[in-house]
Amino acid sequence: MTSFLSRRAFGTLLLLPLLTAPVQAAEQAVCYNCPPEWADWGTQLKMIQARLGITVPPDNKNSGQAIAAMIAEKAKPVADVVYLGGIAAGQAIDADIIAAYKPAQWDKIPADLKDPEGRWFTIHSGTLGLFVNTAALGGKPVPQSWADLKNPIYKGMVGYLDPTSAAVGQLGVMAVNLALGGSYETIDKGIGFFKDLQKNDPIVPKQTSYARVISGEIPILIDYDFNAYRGKYSDKAPVTFVIPSEGSITFPYIMGLAKNGPNPANGRKILDFVLSDESQAQWGNAFLRPVFTEKLSAEAAAKFLPAADYARAKPVDLGKLGLAQKSIVERYKSDVN
Repeated sequence: MTSFLSRRAFGTLLLLPLLTAPVQAAEQAVCYNCPPEWADWGTQLKMIQARLGITVPPDNKNSGQAIAAMIAEKAKPVADVVYLGGIAAGQAIDADIIAAYKPAQWDKIPADLKDPEGRWFTIHSGTLGLFVNTAALGGKPVPQSWADLKNPIYKGMVGYLDPTSAAVGQLGVMAVNLALGGSYETIDKGIGFFKDLQKNDPIVPKQTSYARVISGEIPILIDYDFNAYRGKYSDKAPVTFVIPSEGSITFPYIMGLAKNGPNPANGRKILDFVLSDESQAQWGNAFLRPVFTEKLSAEAAAKFLPAADYARAKPVDLGKLGLAQKSIVERYKSDVN
C-alpha cells in the first residue's frame, strides 16, 4: 500500500509542471481600418497569420473613424498599426497617434510617398473613378464622365462614401474639383458638383460598399479601380471601371505604427511584412499598384484599363490635399449635407 501511494505521489509530482505551466498566448495585433472586403485586406490578414503567426482581427473602420478612435484611446491604446488614406497622414501626425518606425525596404520607397521621420509610408495606391454594375443600370448607358452622374436617368443609382469621415469620400470631392478646373486651395467646383448631385438622390454610405455594388444595390459608386477589377476578374460580376473623361487622381494608402500600442513588436513585424516582396506582389495581384511598382505582374497589369485612360489620372499632391482636408469636411457639412 505504501509503495502504491509513493508511486502515485511521484506520478503526481511529475505532472505538476505540465499542470502549472503557463499557456502560451497566441501572437496578436490590432490593425485599425483593415476591412477584409477592402483592398484585399482579407487575403493579407491570412498571409500575416500564416507567415508571421500573428492573428489580426478584421476592422471595418474608415480612416476618419480610425483616427477618432485612436485619439479617444490615447490613455490606453488598442491599435498596434493603422491603415489610412494618404489624406489623413497629416491629421494622424498632428494628433500624435503614430510613432516613428522605418520598416525593412524603407529606403526603396519614393521620398514623396513617406514621412521623412518614419511616421507613415505608402504601401499601395489606386485610381479613383466610377465602379459600375452594368447589369444594375437597367439598360441605361455606362456613365463616362463626372457630369453624366447628374443626369436624371441615374437618379437614386449613384453612390459615394461620406466625405465627412471616409478618405475616399474626401478624395472624391477633390478629384471632381480638380477635374472641373478647381485647385487644392479653392474647392468651390467640387462642392458645387456634390451639391448639385443631391438632386439625384445619391446613396452615401460611411463604410466600404464593395458588396453593395456587386449585388447591384448601388449601381454606380465613386470608388477605386482595384475594387472594380476585383469584382470583374475575381468575383466574375458584371462590373466595369471608368476613369471620367474630365480626369481624376491616383491616391496612395499608407500605414504607420500606433503610438504606445499594446503589441509594438508585432506591429513592427506587420509593417515589415506589407513591404515584403510577397506582400507587395499580392497587392498587385489584387489590382492595387504596389509602392514597389516592379512587383505588379504583367498578368495583373494586362487587366487594367489602357495607359491612355490612365493618362487622365494625375498623382495627388499629398501635402496640399492634407491641408485641404479640413475645408473639404467643413464645406461638405455646411453646403451639401
